[in-house]
Amino acid sequence: MAERDNNRRGPRRDREETPEFADRLVAINRVSKTVKGGKRFGFAALVVVGDQKGRVGFGKGKAKEVPEAIRKATEQAKRQLVRVPLREGRTLHHDIEGRHGAGKVVMRTAPQGTGIIAGGPMRAVFEMLGVQDVVAKSIGSQNPYNMIRATIDGLTKESSPRMVAQRRGKKVADILQRGGAAPAAEAPAEVEAADADA
Repeated sequence: MAERDNNRRGPRRDREETPEFADRLVAINRVSKTVKGGKRFGFAALVVVGDQKGRVGFGKGKAKEVPEAIRKATEQAKRQLVRVPLREGRTLHHDIEGRHGAGKVVMRTAPQGTGIIAGGPMRAVFEMLGVQDVVAKSIGSQNPYNMIRATIDGLTKESSPRMVAQRRGKKVADILQRGGAAPAAEAPAEVEAADADA
C-alpha cells in the first residue's frame, strides 16, 4: 500500500514541476579533446530557464551527446534562478547596465507595445523572464556566455519602489511621488484663500 502511494505521489510532483519552467537553448558547441588515439568529441550546451513571471537562470552542461548536455545545463539553470522585480509584470522599473568580463549590456524600460528589442542571448533571457517591453543593447563581447552573465548581473541590480521604500523606511507612495506633484495639488487652495481675503 505504501509503495502504491509513493508511486502515485511521484508522477504528480513531476507534473507540477514541468510546466512551471520554460527553457531555451541559446548555444551549443562541439568541443574536442585530443588523446593518444585521436580526438574525443563532446558537446557543451548553454540553456536559459525561467517561469516567465519574474524568475530566470542560466546553466551550462557538457556531455558526449547533445541531449545529455542540454539536460545537465537545464538542471544547473534551475538551481541558479534569480528573482527580478518587474513593473506591471511587463517591463523593467528603471534603466540598468550589466557587466561581466568584456561583456557589457544596457537595458532600458519601454512603454507598452514596444516588444523585446534585444539580440540573441539577451532576447532568450527576457523571454524566459516574462518581460514584454524592453530595449536592450550589447556593447562589447559577443560571446553568448558573457552576454547572458552581463544581462543577469544587470537584472540582479534592479530595485523596485517597494525595495527602495523598505531600505529607506518610507512608504511606497512617498517613493513614487514626483518632486512637483504635492505643491501643485496645494496651489489652488492657496489661491482660493487669497481670493477670499480680497
